Amino acid sequence: ILGKESVGFDDGAIEALARGADGSLRDGLSLLDQAIAHGGGALRAADVRAMLGTIADNDVGALLRALADGDGKALMGEAERIAGLSPDFAVVLEQLASALHRVQLRQLVPGFEGDEAGRETLDALASTVAAEDVQVWYQFALNGRRDLPLAPDVRSGFEMTLLRMLAFRGAEAGGGNAKRAPQAVHENAAPRRSATVAATASAPPAVALVWVACESVPSAME
Repeated sequence: ILGKESVGFDDGAIEALARGADGSLRDGLSLLDQAIAHGGGALRAADVRAMLGTIADNDVGALLRALADGDGKALMGEAERIAGLSPDFAVVLEQLASALHRVQLRQLVPGFEGDEAGRETLDALASTVAAEDVQVWYQFALNGRRDLPLAPDVRSGFEMTLLRMLAFRGAEAGGGNAKRAPQAVHENAAPRRSATVAATASAPPAVALVWVACESVPSAME
């Protein structure tokens, strides 16, 4: 369509539109019309992301790297910069959840090789972040997106979700926020996971989430 209409575009713009359409051809064509008008007759990734309220994959990666490093200052700095782009914070949390899903696939599915944009960043995160942390962060991203309407304002709700991820980042028995090797999850954590599943099987969802989150930070429980 763009070729026949002689509309210029870049690959990032097409990818953003495809994600926004979420498998619907009708929505894809509608978004395409809007994006062409928004971009003044051309499709540029930055313009399309601004229209959709999304952020670049690099921005998502920067948030996750700050979380992986346990660097609260860098995390809030990235949140401040992203806020300047005027995104839809619910969509940003959705993007975080999607990225965490791809990180977990790399960790737990033997032979998985992603071909998405920013795969080098996802590969690096998969090798440095504990698999349990990825699960907890994913749940926080989903819950944070759901709870945004309850926050005093959407930006503070977004920032509190990030801070919650940081607060429940895995810590070693000695305290602090030191990194754990993801492989240790598979070798040493099976009994704990089994106990957690048994303890939360009949618990309300909120109780189960707190239990799982606290299980990932034993020093906080002590």
